[in-house]
Amino acid sequence: MSALMKYYEMYDDVYVPGRWHLRLPVDEQGTWIDTWQFKEGRVLDIKSSIRFPVKPEGVALEYTETMGIPIVHRRVVSLFERLGLQKEVQFIPVEVEGQTEPWFILNALQVIRCVDDARCDEVFYWGPEDGEPDRVGEYQNVRGLKVDPAKIGKAHVFRPWGWLVVLIVSEHVKSAMEAEGITGIKFLEV
Repeated sequence: MSALMKYYEMYDDVYVPGRWHLRLPVDEQGTWIDTWQFKEGRVLDIKSSIRFPVKPEGVALEYTETMGIPIVHRRVVSLFERLGLQKEVQFIPVEVEGQTEPWFILNALQVIRCVDDARCDEVFYWGPEDGEPDRVGEYQNVRGLKVDPAKIGKAHVFRPWGWLVVLIVSEHVKSAMEAEGITGIKFLEV
């Protein structure tokens, strides 16, 4: 990658008319699954099945998020395989209520320290006064996120260190997803 490469936050288009909405994931007993594990940038060894209830029902989208977890159709998996991104993501099979086709959690396997604090609109850090001693110095909020391409290296899919609530892709991935016509997805340059 060169410093000229652009990067984009990839997120769920919540304004698609008549769209479905996936609820929190549950295991086979119906117990909620910890969603933060899918934002840590590591390979997960999931032992139980994961199911996503749908409410309200509606148009199934090939890219959907619930609690910041990307749930994707097999077409997204095929595209990422064609792009050679198997080492950057893990696709975890899931069941989606009312669907017979394969669906997957897109688990980004990289967390990169790349937030460009000076170019962001606002950056707030946890301080000692916030009562979270383990989080002092970490990001509490980032508005108008910007990344420093020079710190990203060759990555195409990742979460930014300290602000794991967003998923970032390279211009290469964005263009490929748009060309493929993947439904339910929006991009914002960072």
